[in-house]
Amino acid sequence: MNLKDKVIFITGGSRGIGLAIAMRAAADGARIVIAAKTDQPHPILPGTIYSAADEIRAAGGQALPLKMDVRDVDGIHAAVARTVEHFGGIDILINNASAIFLTDTLNTDMKRFDLMHQVNVRGTFATSQACLPHLLKAENPHILTLSPPLSMKARWFEKNLAYTMSKYGMSMCTLGMAEEFKERGVAVNSLWPQTIIATSAMRQIPGGEELIQRARDTDIVADAAYWILTQPSRLCTGNFFIDEDLLRGTGVNEFSHYSHKHGNALQRDFFLDE
Repeated sequence: MNLKDKVIFITGGSRGIGLAIAMRAAADGARIVIAAKTDQPHPILPGTIYSAADEIRAAGGQALPLKMDVRDVDGIHAAVARTVEHFGGIDILINNASAIFLTDTLNTDMKRFDLMHQVNVRGTFATSQACLPHLLKAENPHILTLSPPLSMKARWFEKNLAYTMSKYGMSMCTLGMAEEFKERGVAVNSLWPQTIIATSAMRQIPGGEELIQRARDTDIVADAAYWILTQPSRLCTGNFFIDEDLLRGTGVNEFSHYSHKHGNALQRDFFLDE
């Protein structure tokens, strides 16, 4: 199974992991919707929905760039309707859009708290809800959310409570929707990296430039996502996959080419128990 002609709706896919997943799918000839809010060049972060669409087309896919903010429910439904009008349906949803602020309780202002919860939890729920009527009509429907395995260990909440709550909210969408829709054939899974990933967003957090030197590139997440999205939906649902563990399980034993800086020790990502 491959992703040729599959319609993939990706939130926040103008750069980083979302774009990497899109590019991997484009090589098969997938039809990809880049639904993100960046339609003009950002002063710091690279890429727009239009530059991402150009890259996807160059890689062999079809692309539909749509300006969309996952905090705007009407905008989500308009983008989904435009997708169905243009491509005829939706086969796959990638909940990639996410906001991150690594602050403790006393240093988290409510504007940032609200942003993380509106983008991460509410955006994931709202976009999934809008896409599901169309996914239920697809031959091999998948929802894949970029969120961590759930854990109630206090250390994951201690230093970054607001962010942790918002990311676990995304994972709870996976947990609940996988069970709710398993009998109707929609696969709902989460994917999380074993190590930190070299993205432009990572560079913006305190210490990010140093962390990048101990990161892997986005390709490892894209390769893991590709495997998930090409599985029969009725046989692959309700999982919290870790990219390296998943790829090892498929027979991959060499990972050095994924390192952003070859030879450097890798930094384990958040939310992963030893």
